[in-house]
Amino acid sequence: MPDDPTVVKRILRAELRERRRNMPAHEREQATEGFTSRLQELVGSTGATSLSCYLSMPNEPNTRPFVDWAEANGIRVLFPITREDGLLDWTVGEEESEVTGLHGMPEAVGELLGPMAINDVDLILVPAAAVDATGMRLGWGRGYFDKTLGSMGKCPPVYAIVFDGEFVEEVPREVHDQPVNGVVTPTRILAL
Repeated sequence: MPDDPTVVKRILRAELRERRRNMPAHEREQATEGFTSRLQELVGSTGATSLSCYLSMPNEPNTRPFVDWAEANGIRVLFPITREDGLLDWTVGEEESEVTGLHGMPEAVGELLGPMAINDVDLILVPAAAVDATGMRLGWGRGYFDKTLGSMGKCPPVYAIVFDGEFVEEVPREVHDQPVNGVVTPTRILAL
């Protein structure tokens, strides 16, 4: 294995993308049920009344049933909107529709609240390719969440959402990488 963390990350991301692409539909459906239940449990245990959560891509852990549940239960959900300057903007998606963002990611449509809006949530849910036992998160390489989390003065709990096999022994790290406080998989919630 190469020593350069950037190269190791690229190799690991490619392997994880391929694994997600090849996941059978029935496993994906079971995982979605598990993610929804675990995320509901996490909201209950943290007492969160507001949170941020991304809209998932087809091969990612499916966040949509959870988001629907949260909104139906009066929880304010902020959705990330990518910006060309590398920062994230936020919306509550009051139009209840979505568009394709800068990098092909689904994004909610609504009034833009600015990058600082994230400071008002009780819980942050982030995507990840993998997370290790120290809380180090391997993202997908654009750095949006690392920049956001690194710029927050007072950060609420941050949980990455990954499939069970993506909670690993170790992920490569670089100076700018931001750890998470926990992991949500289809079968468990782990505080790190």
